[in-house]
Amino acid sequence: MSKTSGSNKNANYVSKLTKRGIGDRAIRFKCSLSNTILDVLRYRGWQEVQSDSSNNEWDFYWCDIGWMKEYFDHCYMEEHVRICHFRNHYELTRKNLMVKNLKRMKKQIDRELGKIEASSWDFFPTTFELPSEYHIFVEEFKRNPGTIWIMKPVAKSQGKGIFLFRKLKDITDWKKGEYRPSQPEPDKEAPETYVVSRYIENPYLIGGRKFDIRIYVLVISYIPLKVWLYRGGFARFSNSRFSLDSIDDAFVHLTNVAVQKTAPDYDPDKGCKWSTQQLRQYLMAKHGYEKVSTRYTVNPQIFTDINLHFMPASY
Repeated sequence: MSKTSGSNKNANYVSKLTKRGIGDRAIRFKCSLSNTILDVLRYRGWQEVQSDSSNNEWDFYWCDIGWMKEYFDHCYMEEHVRICHFRNHYELTRKNLMVKNLKRMKKQIDRELGKIEASSWDFFPTTFELPSEYHIFVEEFKRNPGTIWIMKPVAKSQGKGIFLFRKLKDITDWKKGEYRPSQPEPDKEAPETYVVSRYIENPYLIGGRKFDIRIYVLVISYIPLKVWLYRGGFARFSNSRFSLDSIDDAFVHLTNVAVQKTAPDYDPDKGCKWSTQQLRQYLMAKHGYEKVSTRYTVNPQIFTDINLHFMPASY
């Protein structure tokens, strides 16, 4: 299919969605943000509802977390009404809760299907929540002397609060020295909740640099599970070449753009990103089409019972 015909197909698809309304009227939306999201909703030709309107005057609401906490359990919404969050979204968006659910899922598969099937869930490193699992972590730490660990606050983003360490004394500032979970002191502030994970010391590198891949999905239902996967993701690179000689250098070990763009030698014209298409082209040139295609193919076993859709990157 030519690029022109593909563009026309996408344009027609967007036009249909834009014209589609509730009965004979346009879709009415409400948005708590004033950024690109609001611009996109307006661009679709939908009818914007004022922020002080009552619940039954909008069909779609891009709400914030505060609204979810205050109103979701106490308001009535029609069957067709949609909002941008699920009630317990934090079970996946908070790092400690996501790890808890991954561990629980792995145990369930082990119990129901056996250890071989459960081994497919070994894609995340050994991780503990601190301070609640501090003593368990210390036992694991002592069993693996010399291992590098990485600490991340459970509810922060953009690389804030992340650090690497090799020795227990390196987390003294975080632990506040005297904190004892078994003997809490009412007047003493507990440390901020973190997750600590075994650091991957031999990551796959491109040009000697670390990278991660950002993929966007839209989950529209959990029962049944329905997922839209956006094809236009990207890879984020560290600004400096990888080395374990300096574990304090965030420009070496983190890939957050908010961190990398503050590097002294950061080039804003080049940036630190590749599209997933660029990444795939590089990998195919280095490892061959067959091997890379296998990695990029959706595993049917992982997505059993999932209604999976793909959204074009040009959408």
